[in-house]
Amino acid sequence: MDWRDHIHSDPGILVGKPVVRGTRLSVEFVLRLFAAGWTEDEVLESYPTLTPEGLRAIFAYAAEGVEHERLYRLPTGT
Repeated sequence: MDWRDHIHSDPGILVGKPVVRGTRLSVEFVLRLFAAGWTEDEVLESYPTLTPEGLRAIFAYAAEGVEHERLYRLPTGT
């Protein structure tokens, strides 16, 4: 899936935060719903402008954003 077909940024919508095209639902907002324990069915039922394809695009966008992230444990100075 190419998330670019579904996710876009416009300075006139939510100050340019990435949103699902055709909605005012930001990627961040939807991801936070899942982090809070919402299910896919709950999200789609509560936000009918969001499609299953739009939801998959959110996950593809997030996955690409962290693709090259690395976490390193630094020694504590004692």
